[in-house]
Amino acid sequence: MQELSLSSKARLIFSIPVIIAALGYFVDIYDLLLFGIVRIPSLKALGLNPDVDGTFILNAQMIGLLLGGIFWGIFGDKKGRLSVLFGSILVYSLANIACGFLPHFPKEHLVYQYAALRFIAGIGLAGELGAGITLVSESLPKNLRAIGTSVVAGFGLMGAVVAQLTVELAGGWNISYIIGGVLGILLLFLRISVSESGIYKNIENKSVSKGNFLSFFTNKDRLIRYLKCIAVGLPTWYCIGILAVLANQFAPELGITDLNPGKAIMWAYVGISVGDLASGFISHLLKSRKMAIFYMLVFTIIGVVIMLFGNTNTETKYYLFCVWLGLGTGYWAMFVTLAAEQFGTNIRNTATTTVPNMVRGLVPVIILGFDFFKNDFSVILSAAIVGIIVFGLAFYSALTVSETHDKDLEFTE
Repeated sequence: MQELSLSSKARLIFSIPVIIAALGYFVDIYDLLLFGIVRIPSLKALGLNPDVDGTFILNAQMIGLLLGGIFWGIFGDKKGRLSVLFGSILVYSLANIACGFLPHFPKEHLVYQYAALRFIAGIGLAGELGAGITLVSESLPKNLRAIGTSVVAGFGLMGAVVAQLTVELAGGWNISYIIGGVLGILLLFLRISVSESGIYKNIENKSVSKGNFLSFFTNKDRLIRYLKCIAVGLPTWYCIGILAVLANQFAPELGITDLNPGKAIMWAYVGISVGDLASGFISHLLKSRKMAIFYMLVFTIIGVVIMLFGNTNTETKYYLFCVWLGLGTGYWAMFVTLAAEQFGTNIRNTATTTVPNMVRGLVPVIILGFDFFKNDFSVILSAAIVGIIVFGLAFYSALTVSETHDKDLEFTE
C-alpha cells in the first residue's frame, strides 16, 4: 500500500468524524466531572452533606454510567454508531440542564432528586466515548488509529479544565450545569454532518449476531480479553476518584490547610489531556499499544508513591502531583482503542462502550475499599493499599493482553 503524504495524514487525523468525536468527548467530560467539581458548593447550597450525600450522588452517577454503558454499547452495535452519538448526548444534556434548576426543586427528598438526575446523566454520558472511539477507529487507516483517537481524547479531556473555569466564572454552580447542557444540544446539530462507519455498514444487513453483551461471558478467551481491558483502565479512575475527587480528605494528614477537589480534578485533567495526546504518538513510535500503556503506568505509580509519602506538604505540591498523575494515566484513549481493536465489528461498540464504563462503574467499589481500610489505617495508607491492588491488576493485564497495533478491524466474532 502506498505511503500517505503528510498532508493526507493530517486531513484524515483532523477529519469530520475525529473533530465531532473530540467535541463530543469535550462536552462529555465537562458534564461527567462537573458534579465532582461542584459537589461541595452545590450540596452546601442545597442544605445537604457534602461527604455522605455527595458519595451517594456520585455512586448514583457511576451506576448510571455502568448500566448506560451496556445499553448504549448494545444499541450502537445493533443500530449503528451514529444512533448512540445522537441519543446519548440528548439524554445527558437534558439531565444537566435539569440539575441547573435544582435550587427550585421541592426541598423534601432533594438528595434523591439530585441523585436521580445524576443517574440519568450517567446513563447518557456512558455512550459518548465508546461510540466516538469506535467510529474514529473504523474510519481511519490502521496506522493512524492511535493518533486519531489520541486527538479525540487530548482535546476532549480539556472539558474538565473548562468545567472548573466555568464554575469559577459563571457566578453559580447551577449555571455551570445549564451551560454544559446547552453545549450538548448545540453539538447535536453539528453531528448531522457525520457519516456512519463504513466497516459497520458492511455488516449492517448481514445475519450476524450484533451487540450480544452476554457473548463476553460465554467464551473463555473473549471473557479474559474483556476483563483485562477493564483492569488496564482502573488506575485512571483510582487517581481521579480517590486522589483528586477526595483530595480534601488527604489535607489534614499531609499538613495542608485546605485542598480544593475541583482544582485537583482540573489539574489532573490538564495532565491527562497532554498524556492522552502523547500516548498515541508513543504507541505509534513503539509500534505497541501495550508497551505504551506499561511505561505510562510505571510513570504514574512513581508519582503516586512520591505524592503519598514524599512530604507533599503544600497545596501547590499536591496540584503538581495531580498533573503528574494525569500525565501518567493519560492513556485513556489508548486503553479504549485497545478494547475496540480486541473485538469484532459485531460487538465492537458494545466492548468499547462498556469497558470504560465498567471502569467508571467500579469507582464506588474502589471508594468502598478506601473507606473500609480507613477503619484500621490512615487515609494515606488506605489509599496506598487500594493503589497496590489497582496497579497490580493493571500491570498484569497490560503485559498479558494481546497486541493490536496495526490490526485489521474488518472481522466479526
